[in-house]
Amino acid sequence: MSKKRVVIVGASHGGHQSILELLSRYDDVDITLYEAGDFISFMSCGTELYLENNVTDVNDVRNFRPSDFPQSNVHILKSHTVNKINVDKQTVSVTNNETQETVDQPYDKLIISSGVTPKSLPVPGVNLENVFLMRGYDWATKIKSKLNSDDIKNVTIVGAGYIGIEAAEASRKAGKNVTLLDVIDRPLGTYLDSEMTDIIAKQLKDQGINLQMNAHITEFVGDKAVQAVKTTTNSYPSDLVIQAAGVQANTDWLKGTVDLDNRGWIKTDEYLRTNLPNVYAIGDATLAYSIPADKKIPVALATVARREARYVVKHIFEKLPSEPFKGIVGSSALSVFDDKFTQSGLNSFTAKGAGVKIAKSFFQTALRPAYVPVEKGNPQVAVQLFYHPVTHKLLGGAVLSTYDVTAQGNVLALAIQQGLRLEDLADADFFFQPGFDRQWSLLNLAAQHALGEEDFQN
Repeated sequence: MSKKRVVIVGASHGGHQSILELLSRYDDVDITLYEAGDFISFMSCGTELYLENNVTDVNDVRNFRPSDFPQSNVHILKSHTVNKINVDKQTVSVTNNETQETVDQPYDKLIISSGVTPKSLPVPGVNLENVFLMRGYDWATKIKSKLNSDDIKNVTIVGAGYIGIEAAEASRKAGKNVTLLDVIDRPLGTYLDSEMTDIIAKQLKDQGINLQMNAHITEFVGDKAVQAVKTTTNSYPSDLVIQAAGVQANTDWLKGTVDLDNRGWIKTDEYLRTNLPNVYAIGDATLAYSIPADKKIPVALATVARREARYVVKHIFEKLPSEPFKGIVGSSALSVFDDKFTQSGLNSFTAKGAGVKIAKSFFQTALRPAYVPVEKGNPQVAVQLFYHPVTHKLLGGAVLSTYDVTAQGNVLALAIQQGLRLEDLADADFFFQPGFDRQWSLLNLAAQHALGEEDFQN
């Protein structure tokens, strides 16, 4: 009996998980994965660790190596770009980037995990030397080389989201003068509310970052190489510019074939199927069903891609999947010098974008009992909770401290996923040990505060 042919587009988290699941669940599959890049498969979320010399080797910062899959029914091809889906023939047209030869590859099932590409600002000078992006193996190694160079003294980062913050921190730790620019009014403004970003902004300034918000960039200035970044109000000397101004779906090749929204994100049904028969889409280029938003939104996270891949492969050979994809919460974490935070679900910005009404509460307290001094490991911790104003159903939250309390983000994610209310979190049964926390745990206290209860003092 012939094997079922499964073609996967993209070798990042979604593609990797798809191979793992296919091999785990089925004996009669032939798997072909195409990756347009020449490196399989760089983990961009590990870029900061690499830039700060906290990895074994740049070639280890990856999801997997082709050699991890020696099975004869697995074919992993780098430098191969999938250009087109031929619906009637049920094939994909694939070009070998090295030989420029194009062939048609048949499939029984096609999984699209084509991901996103970084945006480059549409301003003059964007093609000058030393104007970089920050995604993928090639850009990471180029940035590393520049940060190690004494010729590079002034680094300007465009974009104060996760990637921009990571670039700024790595550049500052490399001894550079760093300016961080963004068009919005505060760093990480799309991820955290102002109570949290005020803390982050102070940390950045205290570490010597020149933080410039509400900055509208008009030009990258220079002759051959960049020399400055010009805004509507100022000019910033720049030997290196790192653009971290967002991403866009890598879906131009799908236009006119697969249904996309007006920004290029792939539309799928509740089973993660596209409008084409036997064609599924997962990962960063798709609209994912958000449990707290109760609608589909773009969520570019490795955890989302892997959960979607696991679901798709489990049901890929069912005529009608036995259950729909349950959806995701969307959780992430970041270290900003001494501060560490995690966020899950919605915040004021994302709730407004999704058309969801929320209420919120901000709470600060000591991590451990009052008899433990600060210098003995009792820092302040900030917690923000977002919830439905009538039902009190939890819709989002964030935790921030100089102490690593990011595991609390997983508690919030589970609470949101399971539809818990403030009242449930206020009464939840967590452990107590004064070496770690308070008699009421951190999230108990935050929920009690949100409910208007008197703050527990011990």
